[in-house]
Amino acid sequence: MSFAEMDVDTIWMDGEFVPWEEARIHVLTHGLHYGSGVFEGVRCYDTEAGPAIFRWDEHLARLYQSAKPYGLEIEYSPADLTEATLELIRRQDLRSCYVRPITYFGYDSLGVSPGDCPTRTAIACWPWGTYLGEDALEDGVDVMVSSWRKHHSSQVPTTAKTTGLYVNSLLAGEEARRNGYVEAIVLNKEGDVAEGPGENLFLVRDGEIHTPGLAEGILDGITRKTAITLARELGYPVHEAASISRGELYTADELFFTGTAAEVTPIRSVDDVAIGEGARGPVTEAVQSRFFEVVEGRSDGHEEWFTPV
Repeated sequence: MSFAEMDVDTIWMDGEFVPWEEARIHVLTHGLHYGSGVFEGVRCYDTEAGPAIFRWDEHLARLYQSAKPYGLEIEYSPADLTEATLELIRRQDLRSCYVRPITYFGYDSLGVSPGDCPTRTAIACWPWGTYLGEDALEDGVDVMVSSWRKHHSSQVPTTAKTTGLYVNSLLAGEEARRNGYVEAIVLNKEGDVAEGPGENLFLVRDGEIHTPGLAEGILDGITRKTAITLARELGYPVHEAASISRGELYTADELFFTGTAAEVTPIRSVDDVAIGEGARGPVTEAVQSRFFEVVEGRSDGHEEWFTPV
């Protein structure tokens, strides 16, 4: 769904609520030319207790942490951004939505060094359903291993959610879609599994769960952390600093993606090789079911993960 089809009309920019169509920046904005910005993707769920943002504090903390390596000094406090976000959701009467905070170097000069470019901050939110397709959560998705490799932490800070780095994700994802797949899996420079273009990856083998660790060049995903916690509560052993070879993908019992947008999405094939039975496996289904019980407020526990609107 395009923004033109959505019933959204307001964006918060630099301390003010502005009409959606007037939320503009100069064409010579530093962040537009050099990708010098950081952002977050967060979901607000329509829980049984009312709309609530999922793990907002952790997302907000990562936004500030991502800004540090680039010298982006966010002038607003976490409390300021929290209240702005809650008010933005209320003003548009959204029960569930995707929330996008972004901070970036703005307009002043256009050398690679940002110089005196101001740090600007904006927040938008809009309705967003299933990221990888309406049937993906139940039926799973077909993916390919991308020819593009993930950048290494010696090149850029891989734990920072940086706007410019997502050209890597764009290349991998579009390569997959051009070849008839829903999504890609990206390997790191050593040729081991890193993640998806916008998702972390989990592998199930003999009832145990494995996911690449931070040393593999992944983003330290917040939905990843959620899945690890919930899987352990369900009794599954989880190896959260695994090194997974490409060949292990094809022989896995189950594979699944996690992410704010992807939530918990099964992978049914890699490079046309069926994973397990070629359908959502029992471990994936258990973790996925528990995840949605929690985020939709249908079970007790983990109330600390929610910020009520």
